[in-house]
Formats: sequence, structure tokens, C-alpha cells
Amino acid sequence: MAEVHIIGQINQAKDFPKQHLFCKWHLQIGNNWRVISGKREGQTQVSYSQFGGTTTWSFPIDIHLATAGLQGWPKIYIEVYHLDWLGRSHLFGYGLVTVPTSPGSHTLDCYTWRPFGSLRERFVQYFLGGGLQLKYPDLIFSSGERYKLSTEAMGVVSFDLSVLLRNFTNYGIEYN
Repeated sequence: MAEVHIIGQINQAKDFPKQHLFCKWHLQIGNNWRVISGKREGQTQVSYSQFGGTTTWSFPIDIHLATAGLQGWPKIYIEVYHLDWLGRSHLFGYGLVTVPTSPGSHTLDCYTWRPFGSLRERFVQYFLGGGLQLKYPDLIFSSGERYKLSTEAMGVVSFDLSVLLRNFTNYGIEYN
């Protein structure tokens, strides 16, 4: 089987409206893929920066995968949350980034967004806190349905990933 090894980190978040952020992540893979070692999901620590709008996590990712085909190439799905002064977590954004298909070191920016509610929902959110969440999070993976959502842009999460490919040429797959 061909193998993909993803090593790197969820580096930082920037341009979010508030601090005290943490990130939940999940590796989305197709049916032809299996995890040899490593975790498919995780959560960063809560981070706060006193100097500017950048939150640094430097959270490690190390996943070794095997595949019988290219369909379902790995994607990293993220949810960014804000922790308020009462200890409540509020969704600040969803994001999806595709793992690069070429070997080597890569810096990726994942642009996040969140649902934009009605005037009433935004009014409740302003006074009571919280954030709108998707009822069916699978919509994020369906680009045909996602465009129907009313959303607002949030911040950017950056990744530093190194991708190692093994045995792809044995299956007639060439890469540069």
C-alpha cells in the first residue's frame, strides 16, 4: 500500500475578534485510507496573547496513513472556539484545509467562517453570548450545499506541515 506521513503543527490563529482561543481538529479521510499510527483528532490548549491579535498554539500533528487509492485525500477540518471569562466556549469559526499532495514542507493558511444568523439570533448572541453552530456539520464537506449558507468571515489558522510519500511509484503514481 502507498503511505502518507504528515508531520507538523497547528501554528497560530490571527485576525479573530477576541483572544482566549482554542482549536479542535479532525483528519477527514476517504474509505480507502487507514491510520497506521497517530491520532485523527485533537484539541489545542487555550492560548492568549497580550501583544497583538495573534494566538500561538504550536500544537503537534503526527499521522501515518496507508491508502489503496487517491480518492478521499486527507483534509484537516477545524473548529476554533473562544473561551469567555465565565469559562464558556463559543464557536468562532469552521475551516477546512487539504493536505498538500506533493512531498516536502508546506505552510498553509486555513480561512475560517461561521454561520451568520438572523437579526434576532445576533441580538441574543450579543447579550447572552454563544455562537451559532451548524445543525449538520457534514455540510462543511459538501461544497454543493455549503454555498447556500449565510456566513461571515472570521480569522486565519496557519499550519506548518511536512508531507512524506512512500511507495506511490509502485502503484504508477508520479509526483514532482
